[in-house]
Amino acid sequence: MKNFIVLILASLLALTGCGPKTPTISTNDQIRIAVEETIAAVPTYTPYPFPTFAPTPTPVSLSGIFCEYQFCIGHPNDMAFFDVSAQHNPAAPSTMSQGLLAAYNASLFIQVVWQNAPGVTDPQFMIDTILQYGADTRNGSVEQISVGNIKAFYIPITPTASAVSTLPYGGAAAWTCSGRAFAWKAYTTQPDLAKTLLQAALQRFTCDQ
Repeated sequence: MKNFIVLILASLLALTGCGPKTPTISTNDQIRIAVEETIAAVPTYTPYPFPTFAPTPTPVSLSGIFCEYQFCIGHPNDMAFFDVSAQHNPAAPSTMSQGLLAAYNASLFIQVVWQNAPGVTDPQFMIDTILQYGADTRNGSVEQISVGNIKAFYIPITPTASAVSTLPYGGAAAWTCSGRAFAWKAYTTQPDLAKTLLQAALQRFTCDQ
C-alpha cells in the first residue's frame, strides 16, 4: 500500500513538472499594458461635429501640484498622479533615480518619466523613451521651449492607436534638472493644448539640487 501511494505522488509531481509555465512579462511590456489599460478606462463619447473655424483651446487650470521623489510639477487640480511602476510591481515602485507616473480624466492623459542622467545636456533621448511607452508617433519637428530656468525640447505627437479615437492630439517634451532627465507627454482633445499644458506644468516645476 505504501509503495502504491509513493507511486501516485511521483506521478503527480511528474505531471506538475510537465505543466505549462507562466510566461515572464518584461518591464517594458508591463508599462505598455499599463498605458493601454489606463487609456481603455477613459470613458468614450460621441464626438461633436467639427466646427468650420479653428477652435480656441479651452483653458485648463494647473492649480494642482505633485511633489514627491524630490521634484514638483504642476497638473490639473482634478487629476492625481499614480505610480505606474508600483501598480504593476509593488516591490519596485518609482524612486528618486527613476520612475513613471500617469494621470487621466475623460479629456486628458498625462505621463511623466524620469531617470538619473548625470552630465547629460541634451535630453532628447527621453522623448523617444516616453513615446515607446505608448507606441506614439512624432507629428512635427522638435522645438526648444524656455520656461523660467528650464529649457525643454517639445514635439507634437499622434497618440497610440488605443487612445487616438478619444484623445486625438498630443505632445511630448524632455528636459534636465540636477543630474536627472525628465520626460512628459499628454494626450488631449484639442490641438496645441498639450504645449500650453506643458508650459503651465513647467512654471511650477522644481527639483532638488
